Amino acid sequence: MSTEAKILANLTAVLGTQWGDEGKGKLIDILAQKFDIIARATGGANAGHTIYIPDPNNPEKPQKFVFHLVPAGMLTEGKICVVGNGVVMHLPTFFEELQILEDANIKTEGRIFVSDRVHLLFKYHKEIDGLQETAKSNNKIGTTKRGIGPCYTDKIRRIGIRLQDLMDFETFEKKYRENVEMLQKEYGKFDYDIEKELSYYKKILDKVKPMVVDSAYYLNNALDNGKTVLVEGANGTLLDIDHGTYPFVTSSNASAGGIITGIGVGPRRLGSVIGIMKAYTTRVGGGPFPTELLDELGEKIRTIGGEFGATTGRPRRCGWFDAVVGKYSVMINTLTSINLTKLDVLTGLPFLKIATAYKYKGEKLNSFPSSLEILENIEIEYIEMPGWTEDLSKVRKFEDLPANAQAYVKKIEELIGCRANFIGVGIERGDMIFRD
Repeated sequence: MSTEAKILANLTAVLGTQWGDEGKGKLIDILAQKFDIIARATGGANAGHTIYIPDPNNPEKPQKFVFHLVPAGMLTEGKICVVGNGVVMHLPTFFEELQILEDANIKTEGRIFVSDRVHLLFKYHKEIDGLQETAKSNNKIGTTKRGIGPCYTDKIRRIGIRLQDLMDFETFEKKYRENVEMLQKEYGKFDYDIEKELSYYKKILDKVKPMVVDSAYYLNNALDNGKTVLVEGANGTLLDIDHGTYPFVTSSNASAGGIITGIGVGPRRLGSVIGIMKAYTTRVGGGPFPTELLDELGEKIRTIGGEFGATTGRPRRCGWFDAVVGKYSVMINTLTSINLTKLDVLTGLPFLKIATAYKYKGEKLNSFPSSLEILENIEIEYIEMPGWTEDLSKVRKFEDLPANAQAYVKKIEELIGCRANFIGVGIERGDMIFRD
């Protein structure tokens, strides 16, 4: 068996392992060339994948694409993309992204399908998201206010509206009006134009219908017939509703479990799980962040790394690489490989630190704690390593990295217990080191 076959399988997942924003889109864009189908499993328009590809008209400046709902595989000609049942779908955003691709002369017709079981996210979900966040006063989660939480809430309380409901507009309209009436009783008469939104959905109905599929059947049938599927995760493991820093999390399972339920395949089919880890750590919004740097160094990393949210534009909080988080994510997701991204951002720092353990009241913790009180009061054990000054942007072999950069990567691998088969050294598609 070739090394590539060990790293990639017929069903391979790529997911985030920190607090999101790890750079998933880039590896998905690269690996899409090797797969027949690229599928999205969870989350909504709160996720943002930023991808840079060569511009044939301007070799000096790459084209930048930011996707929130469209799978990153759409940038690879001829590939089929599927939005799975675990996603909450805001159709206006979805069609805006498809139009951006069409404007860039990237054909989308016949290449993208959406599960009939996705839950639809409406403008009233966004309104409620804002009202809920305001009501939390000093305990704000830092939501993107894209309506993700309220939409998943409707799903769980069994009043959600799915894409299959839209196929019968009379049924859809009845459910929609009932939901708005009920929610306005709960949250007050928030300003909302019901007729305008209903008119929009009626207008796009014929446009949506050719894209609707039973995605579980579609993907399982494809795998049974020898097709290969790459699944892109959204957000990050530490934002997982069950395994993240609750309540400062997203509203879906951003870990490997969400991959299984979000596209409707059995766990035995999943042969490879690649985790994306930044060479340092970032976080957007509220919540505990043990290795956060609140000084000029944190600002420097943010500036060099361009650490501003793809979805909201908010500045990301920056900190040292946290191997406790890394090891936890390897365990939760049974990672087979990692992509260590943005190693180049650390160039020029005189030293680097890696968090190796947490202590609470003098005792070393065996695992990542569920208690926010503990997380906010832990003592962190660090190791310090020398930095490097050499430019990494043109490096394509691990052996050509500066010795200190190689040592840094190897130490991370040792601490988390997983190999870095992919190492990012720049923003463009070609700025990647492939090991083995």
